[in-house]
Amino acid sequence: MNGDRYNAPVNLTRAHLLKSSGLASAWQRWRKHSRDRQALRALPQIHVAATNIATLAGPEDYRKTLLDLIAQARQRILIAALYLQDDDAGREVLEALYAAKRARPELDIAVFVDWHRAQRGLIGKAKSEGNAAMYKAMARRHGPGVEVYGVPVQRREFMGVLHLKGFVIDDVVLYSGASLNDVYLQRHGRYRLDRYHVIRNRTLADSMAALLTDVFRMSPAVRLLNTETTAKTVDVRGVIPGLRRQLMQSRYDFAVAEGECAPGEVGITPLLGLGARNNELNRVLLQLIRNAEKRLVLFTPYFNLPDPVRRVLDGRIKAGCQVSIVIGDKTANDFYIPPEEPFKAIGALPYLYEANLRRFCKAHQKAIDAGTLSIHLWRHDNNTFHLKGLLVDDDYALITGNNINPRAWRLDLENGLLIHDPQKLLLAQHVAELEGILQHTRRLAHHSALDSVNDYPLPVQRLLKRLSRIRADRLVNRML
Repeated sequence: MNGDRYNAPVNLTRAHLLKSSGLASAWQRWRKHSRDRQALRALPQIHVAATNIATLAGPEDYRKTLLDLIAQARQRILIAALYLQDDDAGREVLEALYAAKRARPELDIAVFVDWHRAQRGLIGKAKSEGNAAMYKAMARRHGPGVEVYGVPVQRREFMGVLHLKGFVIDDVVLYSGASLNDVYLQRHGRYRLDRYHVIRNRTLADSMAALLTDVFRMSPAVRLLNTETTAKTVDVRGVIPGLRRQLMQSRYDFAVAEGECAPGEVGITPLLGLGARNNELNRVLLQLIRNAEKRLVLFTPYFNLPDPVRRVLDGRIKAGCQVSIVIGDKTANDFYIPPEEPFKAIGALPYLYEANLRRFCKAHQKAIDAGTLSIHLWRHDNNTFHLKGLLVDDDYALITGNNINPRAWRLDLENGLLIHDPQKLLLAQHVAELEGILQHTRRLAHHSALDSVNDYPLPVQRLLKRLSRIRADRLVNRML
């Protein structure tokens, strides 16, 4: 009789299947988490003394540090930024570069900016030669010695730009997501807040410099912008795809440090990324989020998360990880246009990002109520917000120019520096940086605290409703 019972067919009810499926899913999540942790630990690293890393307090310190480093340079000044603007701050930086060259003719000085962005005017302004006109005027006045290159990541700007960041000055890397203009450098009171780090290490500086000198400078697609015979886009159109393919396969090259960090050291992994496939920066960013166990802080200026990031972030929230997202209020967005000013279509973007955030908060209201998800909206007078990056479990920090949006994920050339800090040597710096940022934020208690579409100015309402009606809002989100 007992034998009949043990040999009876198993009743595979829905409850059994769900239980089995739940165990299998948990096992798969554990295996993926374990692989991510191992992959992060196995990343090649440069060992850097923690005392050689400093976090700057704000844009004024960023400007002063940059100008001081330029004035003190002995060997090289290599600058990579989306743009060097034709305004007071941009001219101040360019004048400082020419002064450094006059003082030390042996200096190698080069600036690398996006090809397309440099040769057009500002959005909404009259058509012009853009910043390239200033580069040429400076070269006529001062002569040769400061090379300004345009890097075309794609044939058209909307398809991808140079969003690479980092200034290499001798053995120092000054890294920020900021470009160079009045507001980023707080030249006339107003500022656009970013993150700012100074790292003194020869190996890291050489690695980041090599991409600029050995890849960009050597490419037939990369041309000088400060000569009277500047090439036109049609002249380089045929060689741009070759540069893009090369960049998609490129990695920062450096001598890998052996073994674990010594006491007093952290590890730094420079990361490069371009395109949706085989993108090292994207892959590590996802691994960092999935690997978060206790705390995760995400900075992004435009709440428009790529689908892969949204999925892994949802997973961390459901798992009970303490997730904090720091984002600018719509009025602190650099595209925001006050209602009393004439409306332009580009001014709808901050509202589109807020609508994305409202839907996200509504979907995760229980986590907000429980305190496991914290949304911090930054606003300070008429200043703007441009922070990006991650802090993970007090062990990892990602400093990057990547906006963590679909455009950065698929189209633009991005980079970042991953800091491995198992000894928590930089924790005090990260805490101080975060506290400084949060002092101008309000924590969102409920999704209804955010305006809905019906609360927006009428021109914004009409545009967003029209986009939604034809489902073009999804396309806009993917492109911006």
